[in-house]
Amino acid sequence: MKIKDIKTHVLHAKLKQPFCFSQWWYDTRTTCIVEIITEDGITGWGECYGPSTVIQEIINVYKEYLIGEDPREIDRHWEYLYNRYRDYGQKGLIVEAISGIDIALWDIFGKSVGLPVYKLLGGANRKEIQAYATGFYPEKAEDPIKILQKEAEDYMNAGFKAMKMKVGFGVNKDYELVKAIRQVIGMDIELMIDANHAYDSVEAIKLGRKLEDMNIGWFEEPVPPEDLRGYEECKNALNIPIAGGECEFTRFGFKDILANRVIDIIQPDTCSAGGLSECKKIAVMANAFGVRYNPHSWGTGIGLAANLHLLANLPYNPLSMNPVSPMLEFDQTEHPYRLKLIDNTIFHTNGYVKVPTGAGLGIEVNRKVLEKYKIK
Repeated sequence: MKIKDIKTHVLHAKLKQPFCFSQWWYDTRTTCIVEIITEDGITGWGECYGPSTVIQEIINVYKEYLIGEDPREIDRHWEYLYNRYRDYGQKGLIVEAISGIDIALWDIFGKSVGLPVYKLLGGANRKEIQAYATGFYPEKAEDPIKILQKEAEDYMNAGFKAMKMKVGFGVNKDYELVKAIRQVIGMDIELMIDANHAYDSVEAIKLGRKLEDMNIGWFEEPVPPEDLRGYEECKNALNIPIAGGECEFTRFGFKDILANRVIDIIQPDTCSAGGLSECKKIAVMANAFGVRYNPHSWGTGIGLAANLHLLANLPYNPLSMNPVSPMLEFDQTEHPYRLKLIDNTIFHTNGYVKVPTGAGLGIEVNRKVLEKYKIK
């Protein structure tokens, strides 16, 4: 079996209603999809998280090293691509490009042997994953809090038992936002907060202390990703688990985070931190250091499928009669092609998502949807 061609597809869709997080406004959703075709006619799909058009150009450079190679030699390809340009970047765009390629190679491997990816990763410790609804992005409206409270009601009615909301808009405003959501969902629904590294440790600790009686599941990215000392200060000061890592890359990037235990819950993004190959290695390291692993996810059904297979395989950390299982981040914000791209074959029932059991990632891409939203 040999790789015949590698194609990239940059998808783009305007949003009906712009929304913001702690740093800027969004009015579009964009994605870089990777398609790898073998001489045997097997197609593998991957997804990259990051600036799509730039990543597309990097994949076009990597393409020449993979044509004619056996797609099943995934680790060898990962190490070659990473080391080929290691001198110019061990993080960011280069690794994001490798991530999409890697996911597509795993999809091909599974399809070539008729097995789901989670079996190739070592087997499933769980066949369905609890999902948490990511949302609560403020919109331009006369009363944004009422809109967010209605959103919380919708998630509860849909069966979600866990949710994550955006903060980072100022300590007092954040406190009022969290209090408003808790008024709607009560104290039993798990609620996480995400500041998207909008604070320094001083302000993050101030906010965390105001929220300590709100039963917060975790405080995500309280400080910038480079500020590991700030993470440690938040972790030591607050009675709330500290999460982060969506802006970190590869086992090398997570090494010191794990060895120094500066974060309670790491959140590598499978579509940017190095793909399934590297995230499996990061997860093994996290298990060795006793640190929880909940992957970040912000994209289409292809990325969701990759995360489901990884989550199925993750070991219990630690094993017990009542273990804490990792959760799937299930973005609920407007996304015109998120699940249409895979014909809605991934969905939640009462807040749980079944792991695909078909060969490879267990999903297929709807080419009509692909072409409808493709710009390059």
